[in-house]
Amino acid sequence: MNFLRRRPKLPASLRPALGPDERVLTWAAVEPEQALVATNQGLWLPDGKRLGWHEIHKAAWSGRELRITPAEVAEQRPAYTVLVDGPVAVFLLLEPGELPDQVRTRVTRSVAYTSHHAMPAGGVRVVGRRVPGQNGLSWAVRYDSGTPVGLPAVLELTDELVTAAQSATAPAD
Repeated sequence: MNFLRRRPKLPASLRPALGPDERVLTWAAVEPEQALVATNQGLWLPDGKRLGWHEIHKAAWSGRELRITPAEVAEQRPAYTVLVDGPVAVFLLLEPGELPDQVRTRVTRSVAYTSHHAMPAGGVRVVGRRVPGQNGLSWAVRYDSGTPVGLPAVLELTDELVTAAQSATAPAD
């Protein structure tokens, strides 16, 4: 009866330095002495860095490999952040357990609002994400490849789209 088998506990040597309200959800070994650790706050990578769920643009599971595409800040604007894809990190998981499902669930759950808008040249995705420990949403945009982000008209339209999204998701008074 496979459903009665419990996953081994995360060895102390692989346990990251968790925050005060952080708890381990699941984990998977990536090397004999390294692991990916999913917590309620984010995904701890083998290098000791934690990506918050809101900091992961994409996560893809092939059945053997987990591919994580982190978001990197390209520009900070007054009401939102402009993000680009960071380098993709690929992890071979021979015994993935629940890790791929938890990553997918947590990344998806962090997205409270998303919409894509065509522009005269290119397009932009506006995203409002939940950040653990933070009230309200964190707003960001991600431009399609080839979008002329430096044009004043693109900046103005982006500002309008983000403002409209923020208004649409604001709690009613």
